[in-house]
Amino acid sequence: MSHIPLLPAALPRLLLPAALMVALGACSLLGSNERSAVTIYSPVVRIQPDQSWPKVDWQLVLVKPTAARVVDSPRINVRPNPGELEVYKGVSWAQPATDMVDDALVRAFEDSGRIGGVARATTGIRADYKLALDVRRFESDYRGQATPTAFIEINAKLIHVVDQRVVADRTFRQEQPVGSTTTGDVAQAFEKGLQGITTELVGWTLTTGQADYAQAKVTPTRLR
Repeated sequence: MSHIPLLPAALPRLLLPAALMVALGACSLLGSNERSAVTIYSPVVRIQPDQSWPKVDWQLVLVKPTAARVVDSPRINVRPNPGELEVYKGVSWAQPATDMVDDALVRAFEDSGRIGGVARATTGIRADYKLALDVRRFESDYRGQATPTAFIEINAKLIHVVDQRVVADRTFRQEQPVGSTTTGDVAQAFEKGLQGITTELVGWTLTTGQADYAQAKVTPTRLR
C-alpha cells in the first residue's frame, strides 16, 4: 500500500481540542526504514446523555468490535479517488479503529447513568444482552472534492444472551466534512463523527433493549 502524497500537516499553534498530538522522535512509520517524527492523534469522546433514554435494569456486555485488517489499523486511511485507499504520511492514530470505538462505547454507557451493569465480554459478567459491532468504514474520503469528509460506518447487532436471538440489527453512519486538507482537521472531524455515532449507538441500544426486555416480562414462553 502506498502513501498518499498529501499536503504537509502543519502543527497548530495551540493544542487541538479535538485530538491529543504527540510527536515521537526517531520513530519508524509503517515499517519503513525512514525514521522521522510521527504525529499521533488520540480522539477523546464525551457524550451528552439524552433525557429520553430509558433507565434500564438489565445488564449488557460489549463484544470486541471486528473490522477488516485495512480498517483496523493505526494508519489513518484516506481515499483520494474512488477505488483507491491510501494512508496519510507522518501521522497515526494512538490505537486501531476498533479499540477507539470500544473505548468510546464503554465510557459512554458508564457515563450515561442509564445502565448499571455494562462491561466488556472478556470480564465474564452475566448479562441479558450483548452488543456486537463491525466497523466497516473509518476513513477520509475526497469524493472528487477539494477537501475530504471523515466517514465512519458501523453495523450493530443487539443479541439476547440466553437464546442468542438477534433483537435488532442496524447500520450507523457518520459523515463529517473536514473543511481543509490538514491532518489535524481530519482528526478533529473523526472525533466529532465518533462522538456522534457513539451517542446514536448508546441511545439505540438502551431504547431497543428496554423494549425487548419489557416485552419479555409479559411473554412467559420466552427464555431468559
